[in-house]
Amino acid sequence: MQKTQLKGVLLLFLTAFIWGSSFVAQSVGMANVESFTFNGVRTLLGAATLLPVVLIKDLITLKKYGKPSRDKVKSNTRKILIGGTAMGIALCIASNFQQYAFSYPDHSAGKIAFITAFYMFFVPLLGLLIKKKVPIITWLSVAVGTLGLYFLCVGEEGFSAITKSDILSFICAVFYAVHILVIEKFAEDNDTIKLSFTQFLVSGTITVILMFIFEEPTISGINSSILPLLYSGIMSCGLAYTFQVVGQKYTESTVASLIMCLESVFGVLCGVIFLKEALTEREIAGCIIMFAAIIVSQFSEQIQNKLVKRKN
Repeated sequence: MQKTQLKGVLLLFLTAFIWGSSFVAQSVGMANVESFTFNGVRTLLGAATLLPVVLIKDLITLKKYGKPSRDKVKSNTRKILIGGTAMGIALCIASNFQQYAFSYPDHSAGKIAFITAFYMFFVPLLGLLIKKKVPIITWLSVAVGTLGLYFLCVGEEGFSAITKSDILSFICAVFYAVHILVIEKFAEDNDTIKLSFTQFLVSGTITVILMFIFEEPTISGINSSILPLLYSGIMSCGLAYTFQVVGQKYTESTVASLIMCLESVFGVLCGVIFLKEALTEREIAGCIIMFAAIIVSQFSEQIQNKLVKRKN
């Protein structure tokens, strides 16, 4: 059991690292294309990355087990379509709100990364609706994380410092929390690679439809952003989101959300290194407070168990 839990944690940590570095690609890519165009293309690239894996996996299984495996694949298809579609819709909403946050001139990739990571608050909160128990230490960590978010987004001039980019990132965090909980529901008993492929196909298709309705995409614009699109599509979508689905198979959703929150740290570091972004002392303090809350929350269950033992 410890081995599988460690496997999940490592995959989610790798997910956080790739996501954090992808904030740079998302920011740079917006110089030549609009939000739906960037997000639609990169998400379908993620689906295209996984399609050969899905086909090869099925062929190997069919060759090894014959007709029984074919029947099993057919029986699981309905569950994968339902789960992948639910995941894809949640991903579509969350990722498009996030991508639009990059469209404002005053945006900061590092700031968007940290606000997005606030799904650590919404996962346990929404979990209460499905009667999930959350340790008190986790709630305290979330409260401290909220304080960090306040320092990060609200300057000395008050709430007027909050930008439209901040608001969109915050909405995105809510739907990423929904996405995490939906994955937890469907990942345990289904083929995680097929689930991931289905969610990209659904999310990418919806976004491309929105792209043609609201934007005027051009081949030249897409070609100008091809490197950020490839990195974000193959690494962030194809690999990282798949690592998330597989990792969550072995990790409880609240803990998973807190590990993935480390994307905010990597996002800020990459923003500073590659985009030369600078944070104020107040914003740095907010990042440190949020990071501390995330680290403490990782030991919430152990701390809770020790407190219970002392009482007994």
